[in-house]
Amino acid sequence: MTAADVREQKGRSAGLPEADVPAPGADLAAAVSAEWVKIRTLRSTVWCLALFAALSVAIGLLTGFFMGNSLDGMSAGERARFDPVSTGLSGLRFGMLALVAFGVLTVSSEYTSGTIRCSLTAVPRRSVFFGAKLLAGTATAFAASLVTVGVSFSATQLALGGEGNVGLSGEGVPRSLVCAVLYTTLLCVFSMGLATVLRSSALTLGILIPLFFMLSTILNNIPGVKKAAQFLPDAAGDAALYQDPPSGTVLNAWSGMAVLTAWALLAGIAGYAAIRRRDA
Repeated sequence: MTAADVREQKGRSAGLPEADVPAPGADLAAAVSAEWVKIRTLRSTVWCLALFAALSVAIGLLTGFFMGNSLDGMSAGERARFDPVSTGLSGLRFGMLALVAFGVLTVSSEYTSGTIRCSLTAVPRRSVFFGAKLLAGTATAFAASLVTVGVSFSATQLALGGEGNVGLSGEGVPRSLVCAVLYTTLLCVFSMGLATVLRSSALTLGILIPLFFMLSTILNNIPGVKKAAQFLPDAAGDAALYQDPPSGTVLNAWSGMAVLTAWALLAGIAGYAAIRRRDA
């Protein structure tokens, strides 16, 4: 039996019509195109991207209105500690949970539905398959972050009013905006890598949502473990969302991005190792 016969037999066993049995040598570009089709046609991923944008802008606006109305009643010391850049990016801290869910569902939905078998039949080279999934997910997350960060920051600054807001060319603003886009994108990559290892939407989200939304915040407020907790993925990236780093932090904007990049790389490597080692 030739290699082509084996591929045809696998395609039939996966439920593919004979005409749709993939030809050998599926390249990365074709695999990426297929992954984008999956992202566009999967309702849950589209809703996650929409929720990411909506939450980021809505919470940013609410924070801006609240802080803008509170500025007049602040003392001189409180005004000195007020960070308009961090306030302008406050919505991302909640909206990014939807982008994390997008990354998880981009990977784990195929394991839940069983379509992973068809995907691996169509793209038998695991490196091409996993690379295409990461590239498509990362590019989508980057594009969504680029738009959402700009709109959310501008809307929040508008809500703050003339006394408390800061322009796009203000001190530390361009750096923080760039890092904010990288922050949300890299968290999505980290989530995709972990989801590939765990292969379960519920389990992966059950770990990441409490970690990013509760545990990290709690640990960063405990004196004995605060310095170590700053190296958690979300906390490391969060260091870039300030005009000036808060007192007691050991990471600045770029070192925080470096730590988050390392987490994303480790998760990606672990995901690739898992998909090479295990069957669908």
